[in-house]
Amino acid sequence: MRPTGSAMTRLSSRLPALVANGSRGLIPFLTAGDPDLEVTARLVREFERLGVAAIELGVPFTDPLADGPTIQASSERALASGTTLERVFQLVANLRADQPTNPPASVPIVLMTYYNPMLQYGLERFAARCAECGVDGIIATDLPPEEAAPWVHAARQHEVDTVFLLAPTSTDERVRNVGRLATGFVYCVARLGVTGVRQTVPADLGALIDRIRPHTDQPIAAGFGFSTPEQIRQVLAETNLNAVVVGSAIVQRMTEVEVRTDAGLRAVCDFVRTLQAATAD
Repeated sequence: MRPTGSAMTRLSSRLPALVANGSRGLIPFLTAGDPDLEVTARLVREFERLGVAAIELGVPFTDPLADGPTIQASSERALASGTTLERVFQLVANLRADQPTNPPASVPIVLMTYYNPMLQYGLERFAARCAECGVDGIIATDLPPEEAAPWVHAARQHEVDTVFLLAPTSTDERVRNVGRLATGFVYCVARLGVTGVRQTVPADLGALIDRIRPHTDQPIAAGFGFSTPEQIRQVLAETNLNAVVVGSAIVQRMTEVEVRTDAGLRAVCDFVRTLQAATAD
């Protein structure tokens, strides 16, 4: 059951449908505007064709405290290319628009950002702009649920999902609060620290998911450190996760090819295809 006052979105429809079918999903992350917004738009469309569960678009920010060096660097590249919050909104609006050569994108899109840009924009205005453009949900990385009431109110008024993060160190009270407030999915931070590629799957992730499950019927996704098909297969075999988020590994792959070319774009998509396939194994 969704919290009172919330409504169904592409996000809150898509992930539970996967769960109902006994499927798991991949949620790839891209920094919007890295290396430019045209490449971001092309990758969103290609990832949708691969059948991903949803796409996270990181809004570039000058002080991305939750991100490791790979995504920090991508944020710097995006800012240097002229990417702004308003241009990210316009990107999503363009993807949702019906155009003769491209059908409108229907994949759920979640913006991953920090709370300061939302406050500066104005919470009510920010939520309204999300709804207007076709943004399905928001992850405000540094917004704790205990201080989220003003944003949650604005988001529900405009039918925008709010995804909260829980970590292995989260208290039982915070787990309950997130279970009460989160819509779309609950983001389970697989390990302490910042985002980045890791070589192992954390041993205590299953215990964290087991703590969360009694308090929510929303899907649970995990991120922070997953980078290979083998890790995805392992974590899905060992836990009852509904989706896996992969970010740094995709961003890193983008730096290893000339992603503005067709060949480079295909290389990134081929990598994401292997990650997507691992969710079905």
